[in-house]
Amino acid sequence: MFSSLRVKNFRYFWFGQCISVMGTWVQRTAQTWLVYQMTKSALLVGILSACQFIPILLLTLVAGTLIDRYPKRKILLLTQTGFLILGSIMTLIVYLKVVQYWQILLIAIGYGLLQSFDRPTRQSFVVELVGPKDLMNGISLNSTVFNLAKIAGPSLAGLLMVKFSVSFCFLVDAISYMAVLAGLFLIKQKVVLATPSHQRLWSDIKSGLAYVWSHANIRLSAELMLVVCTLNFNNNVIIPIFAKTVLHSGAQTYANLLAATGIGSLIAAFLMSYLSRFGLQRNIYLMAGLGTATVQALMLFVHSFTWAMALMMINGFCNMIFLNQSNASFQFAIPDQLRGRVMSVYVLLNQGTTPIGSLYVGGVMDIFAGAWGFPACGLLALLLLIPVLISQRTLVKQWLWPNANAN
Repeated sequence: MFSSLRVKNFRYFWFGQCISVMGTWVQRTAQTWLVYQMTKSALLVGILSACQFIPILLLTLVAGTLIDRYPKRKILLLTQTGFLILGSIMTLIVYLKVVQYWQILLIAIGYGLLQSFDRPTRQSFVVELVGPKDLMNGISLNSTVFNLAKIAGPSLAGLLMVKFSVSFCFLVDAISYMAVLAGLFLIKQKVVLATPSHQRLWSDIKSGLAYVWSHANIRLSAELMLVVCTLNFNNNVIIPIFAKTVLHSGAQTYANLLAATGIGSLIAAFLMSYLSRFGLQRNIYLMAGLGTATVQALMLFVHSFTWAMALMMINGFCNMIFLNQSNASFQFAIPDQLRGRVMSVYVLLNQGTTPIGSLYVGGVMDIFAGAWGFPACGLLALLLLIPVLISQRTLVKQWLWPNANAN
């Protein structure tokens, strides 16, 4: 289950991320709650999320070509330093009580610009640290970092907001980046994968897109991600409004619901770390995508804290399996010289389409009420998945019954 942690460089990277990503979730939780308290508008919360992810939509494919050309460790040192500076600015303006909505939007755009380079670099860096043998396990443990943070981060944010202040949450986020910077400084690589290219950026981008399109399994994964990640990964927009308007609660309930999602995700992450020895599990992957859309559709009937916590845990479980296997499907057997470009497509589908979903669900909740946030996303996702699955029905059958096809 932890085989990739035997590699010293990956240990430095992994433990640094454990602290840094938890700080990021503290920041996200506090930022969303702060904006909703300032504006009382679900749509403005959606716009905040869109501002953070629009740069990813616009720049990630370009970033992928640069990631293949330059050492990934150096890119991460630059992006993590940038996050540290932005976190410090956010801490200062909130502490001095001069914060305004437009300032938060500008800082969110700054985070998005850095994430356009940071996320695909981190995804591509794993194989350099662990090698192809432990790649599946490294992917699973890397996902575990994210979900440990989803459990601890929101809960810690709720505690810090209640006991101290919102500004203290942003201070914790700023300090947390020092951990991953320390880990990056400790990493010593014998072989650095970087392929200088004299081609134009657009030519490199096209080669990455062509690789994804020409491989049927990756293409189906991309189509599934386009629907599921656009519509079913908007918890940061939906949950604070759901907690306030449906459960009639405050910051701690918001943090608890995010933590429940994280607990489900963590259980799935450890399960997938164990199953990584058996390779890709595309049948489980397909069911997880349908599962998360179904669970969110069922949230229409949930009006109690207990049921909300239970379904959020199931939702987190399905989301984790879906993202874990999407990541593995993209990384499996791709050439190292194309890894950055292919993983930039993964990050584009994972987070770059978020502005579309954020604006959609924010508008729905402003018009119809917070109770319709999850169902509007879940029902539309199920509707859009139908033509995808029908058009690829032969490949879908191979995914669902791999042993029958092998025989």
